[in-house]
Amino acid sequence: MDSGAMAAPRIAPDMVRGKLTANAPLAPLVWFKAGGAADWLFEPADLADLTEFLGLVNGTMPLMALGLGSNLIVRDGGVPGIVVRLGKAFAQVHDLGDCVLECGGGASGILVASTARDAGIAGLEFLRGIPGTVGGFVRMNGGAYGREVADILVDCDVVLADGALITLPAKDMQYTYRHSALPEGAVVVAARFRGQPGERDAIAAEMDRIAAAREESQPLRSKTGGSTFKNPPGDKAWRLVDAAGCRGLTVGGAQVSEKHTNFLINTGTATSTDIEALGEEVRQRVNATQGVSLEWEIQRVGRP
Repeated sequence: MDSGAMAAPRIAPDMVRGKLTANAPLAPLVWFKAGGAADWLFEPADLADLTEFLGLVNGTMPLMALGLGSNLIVRDGGVPGIVVRLGKAFAQVHDLGDCVLECGGGASGILVASTARDAGIAGLEFLRGIPGTVGGFVRMNGGAYGREVADILVDCDVVLADGALITLPAKDMQYTYRHSALPEGAVVVAARFRGQPGERDAIAAEMDRIAAAREESQPLRSKTGGSTFKNPPGDKAWRLVDAAGCRGLTVGGAQVSEKHTNFLINTGTATSTDIEALGEEVRQRVNATQGVSLEWEIQRVGRP
């Protein structure tokens, strides 16, 4: 383990039923396929395993949840403390009736949208267009195609850094554009989403439309990280990046996508330093030529 890694949690191996890995490479787990290691990667066996483990650690180490890694730059110096990755035990979706779905924090947007379709629940189709997990898009107020999580969230179950399990109603999330008031280090383990009655065929058609629109406009076959910058009020980030002449711009192995200029891609050799530096160069050029200061939408975590 490198000298920068933090001290191990004082726990016996048999007190954890999940998988706890020291100095765990994160690049394979994120869409950009770049970045450093986590001091500790914890993949809990179930909810009790997670709350017991975090209760033992009791907030003495930094804590971060990792979903599909689709909207994330993990810096090359790695992530301090503990990274929690929710597996199959947290990837279930259940129909509670009354157009409400209960979704595990590790469930994908596609699974949630498909379950809603099969149950005849409309209004959740946009989740088909979010390449992430419930935990991630509840934290970030994820959205696509004119809808966002704030429109559908009833409440969510959250494990805090000290292992406490609480339920937060939607109003307590204080949602704004791609932001919530969720405490740092909190892990979303489940959420309830409410839609409205709909026809399965119409829901399926809308999901197909969203999938086709993504395929046509976004570089889905590339090592990318989703939308890089937030859309400024009344404008689109991609338009500003394009107008600043940044289409195809490169730094090292990182490139502004030719297909959709609000996406950065790893052409094969990019470090996370390259990717973040490219984003900052784009921000500088947009500010200089368009007079707009773009805000990062992609989360950037870890040590430089």
